[in-house]
Amino acid sequence: MSGLRARVEALAPWFHNIDLGDGVVTAPDHFLGDYPRFKFERFAAALPTDLSGKSVLDIGCNAGFYSVEMARRGATRVVGIDSDDRYLAQARLVADALGYGEIEFRNLSVYDVAALGERFDLVIFMGVFYHLRHPLLALDLIREHVTRDMLLFQTMQRGSNDTIDVPENHPFHMAGTFEPSPIFDEPAYPKMHFIERRYADDWTNWWAPNRAGSEAMLRAAGFTIEARPEDEVYLCRVAPVPYGDWGAPAVYPARAAKGSDA
Repeated sequence: MSGLRARVEALAPWFHNIDLGDGVVTAPDHFLGDYPRFKFERFAAALPTDLSGKSVLDIGCNAGFYSVEMARRGATRVVGIDSDDRYLAQARLVADALGYGEIEFRNLSVYDVAALGERFDLVIFMGVFYHLRHPLLALDLIREHVTRDMLLFQTMQRGSNDTIDVPENHPFHMAGTFEPSPIFDEPAYPKMHFIERRYADDWTNWWAPNRAGSEAMLRAAGFTIEARPEDEVYLCRVAPVPYGDWGAPAVYPARAAKGSDA
């Protein structure tokens, strides 16, 4: 057994199937097939092919597939963060084996991204959102502290794939009645399905938004959607945060007015 293959097997199991060369791949029997490469190929063209001079943050980097792909595109600085030390060890092995040892990997939660102390031209936030107990908080923190320009976002979605225009101001009752508006029962109304128990044998799957829910939350956090190259994938850019002019604490992480006790 080659030394590289032995190192790969010592860090098993792997969720990213990555070809390290010389016949060594990290997850050849992956239940999804050649994942995540086959998924990346569906939306890769939506990202800049030349990232020279750009910085990239890969949140929930797992074994580093996307970090390496952004380095391949010439990104000057790539940082991958994850809260699992085994994933980070996998990512460092992959980066070193493929000649991208300059990628920085850190043990950091999405809720602690402010600790990075810098903004990135492209933030990758894929395959994490639905695993979080506090997903909108995570989007707010990403927008507030680390995103300079672009966000590549992906989440598991369930329910309707349609969207509808929602009222600027929802009435408490339907006109002339004491009945609530039926709009909340529309399948295409923005929704977040809460998963109380395990989903696909994974207790960390907490949420499954429908398409309208994903898009509404991105807008609410201060992102504008530029492209939807795949059903669950969005390329966004930083935009003004809605409701911010209503004052603290309308939007987290807005703070109360200076001098208050809050």
